[in-house]
Amino acid sequence: MVSFGSKALPLRRHKTHNLTEDNLMAGEDNSYCRRKKDTRRKAAKGHREFEGDHRQKGLYGWGPDGTVKPEKPFKHKSTSEPKTSRLRKQVDPETAKYFSEIANVIEGNEVDLEERLVICGNALEEARGKELELATDYIISHTLQALLEGCDVDHLCRFLQSCAKDFPYIAMDRSGSHVAETAFKSLSLHLQDKESYTLVEETLATICKVIVVNPVDVMCNCYGSHVIRSLLCLCKGVPLDSPEFHATKSSTVLAERLNFRPPQLDGNGVPHQQGLPELLNFFVLEMFKCAQKDIAILQVEQYSSLVLQAILKLLAGHDEELWHIIPLLLGCKKENIKEGNFVEIDEVRSIVDLMKETAYSHLMEVILEVAPETLYNEIFTKVFRNSLFEVSSHHCGNFAVQALVSHARCQGQVEFIWEELGPKFKDLLEMGRSGVIASLLAASQRLDTHAQKCCQALAAAVCPASEPPKCIVPRILFLESYFCCEDKSNWTWPRGVKMHVLGSLILQTVFKYLSGFIQPYVSSITSMETDHVLEAAKDAGGARVIEAFLSSNASKKHKQRLVVKLRGHFGELAMHPSGSFTVEKCFTASNVSLRETIMHELLAVRTELSKTKHGPHLLRRLDVDRFAARPDQWRLKQSSKESAYKDFYATFGSKETQSSKTDSFVDPSYHSSHPNSVKAMRKEIDQCLASVTKLNVSGHKRHPEGAEQGSEKFSKQALDEDVLKIKNKESKKKKNYGSIEHATAAARDKEPSQSVDKMEKKRSRKDGLSKPFTKKLKV
Repeated sequence: MVSFGSKALPLRRHKTHNLTEDNLMAGEDNSYCRRKKDTRRKAAKGHREFEGDHRQKGLYGWGPDGTVKPEKPFKHKSTSEPKTSRLRKQVDPETAKYFSEIANVIEGNEVDLEERLVICGNALEEARGKELELATDYIISHTLQALLEGCDVDHLCRFLQSCAKDFPYIAMDRSGSHVAETAFKSLSLHLQDKESYTLVEETLATICKVIVVNPVDVMCNCYGSHVIRSLLCLCKGVPLDSPEFHATKSSTVLAERLNFRPPQLDGNGVPHQQGLPELLNFFVLEMFKCAQKDIAILQVEQYSSLVLQAILKLLAGHDEELWHIIPLLLGCKKENIKEGNFVEIDEVRSIVDLMKETAYSHLMEVILEVAPETLYNEIFTKVFRNSLFEVSSHHCGNFAVQALVSHARCQGQVEFIWEELGPKFKDLLEMGRSGVIASLLAASQRLDTHAQKCCQALAAAVCPASEPPKCIVPRILFLESYFCCEDKSNWTWPRGVKMHVLGSLILQTVFKYLSGFIQPYVSSITSMETDHVLEAAKDAGGARVIEAFLSSNASKKHKQRLVVKLRGHFGELAMHPSGSFTVEKCFTASNVSLRETIMHELLAVRTELSKTKHGPHLLRRLDVDRFAARPDQWRLKQSSKESAYKDFYATFGSKETQSSKTDSFVDPSYHSSHPNSVKAMRKEIDQCLASVTKLNVSGHKRHPEGAEQGSEKFSKQALDEDVLKIKNKESKKKKNYGSIEHATAAARDKEPSQSVDKMEKKRSRKDGLSKPFTKKLKV
């Protein structure tokens, strides 16, 4: 074991650099940043705030005189006292040489773990009192990061406590911000250790107390904003690099708004570790207390808005804290907050105007997402009502309206939204505000209200009564192209143009409605020309629309009319990852004859398809190998499945299912209302079919002549027996558990019923595993 002092290391690889130029900070293009081992400065996903030259943006940095450069002027005048400039000393040559030698040692592979801990600890001791200049030096900051990653918790905490008084300056520096975040990441690992918990908590408390003295400067700084968000995540116990808190808008927000993904009720759906909840509450409340005078700045400044959004997301579900914070962010007066009357009439106009600011519109989206129900209702009634179309018309404000609609709590609120926006569908589409319409369609579908009115208004907006309904779907698929066309009556399908993302999402939502509401859309999509259907199937958004239609509760006759138009192209579609989903949906919606056509086309590309990532799954799902080896057996299995499903729905389906003319394998309306029973029943039927197939194979070997006829008869007889058993089981379960009069019989059959329940639970657990959302939403 070897210990190192400031002069104990021999020089292994001398690095020469101009200290003056390096210390003048990081906007310069330095050769060090292009080294192969230097990966820490490359911006990762969710860390785009670090990209670009900070000097060009007018952000905080070190000027040539060694003082903090001022931030670019705000639109609103700050009422807090200006921050005192801090003179930054240059790193002396002896210290620079020492840390250069340290870098040479720790970059080598010959240092073992125990020796590395000692080297890192001693080097951090040498940095005591010089943390500011070392952390903000472009080259030495890299060495500090490596030391903070390799040291023990004691030296890590001593380093942070020693530089606590200068931490805001380190956090607002381009290089220093990376040092600060590296220290937090190392602390997050030690925070899971019970022995280190108290020490880590004390260290972070010291940092928080320094920041809250003047939090506005740090929050409004590009780098400081990112550091504060990481500190908040650390206190909450969520991953520091989670894009949920470092991006303007999460990738899952749109999916949740359009009902493609259920909302996360537990905060954000991110994994939680050991956190510091008391310190988090202290830090947040103290920041707001100290920054209350500058709330007008924080509302509209880009980087402070990101901090406020992170705070709201981290406190989701904590209504008591949100009741204190949200009124402040709305700009409510202190005296009104104390009295419980938050938004006054004279404040509404200012809030509406604020929503037209980019930063505040993002902030309002999160406010509406996490607001307690009572507070949401007050914002809805006092701020948005009678202003919905005005705010929806604005290029920033319309996102706040989307959030409001998506988080509507009851049918009455959708009624008010419809009254203001329903007659304005065409105007909103012409202005490019299709997101508002998509959110309203999703809300009406989620709350089961105004579905027919929304469908009619959307169809009327893109297709006047004088034109045939077949143009509805094509025009929605190309919303931008259609509404930019001057002569809309002569608009034609554009070739080689990517389909409109929100247009395809709107159609996916429409096809979730009951078939009675969407007949014009069904007629339109089935009337599309063959080459247009193929082009849509090759487009990511268009393919999702076709899949949504094939999964809808439209009749199987209409679905097969669309599938026929893709005949001859199933092999081509299957080769594409997105097209494979479409092929599978087409297979499910087809009759046995059409399925054979699909199988023949897949056999032609089976070798190439099996080499793709998605191909083996598709071949296995459609049972292509069985079709190639034993086509008669494959046909028998498909016919048996269809017969079994028909018998099941005829017996156990709802009245709507029984009276429906559809003959599809799985009725979507029943599937949505009885998902567990359908999955369990389908699995049981498949198991029965597997056993029947084995018996059929053996019978076929013994009686080659007329085997097919005999096997069909046997299969039908076996399936009838299976369906009868299922009926008996259901009726027995009702008898045993349906009334008190049969309690004796239930006790007598206790053991068999328990075994059945265990099997049912086991099946439901297995079938309850859903595919990841990323596989479902390809748009």
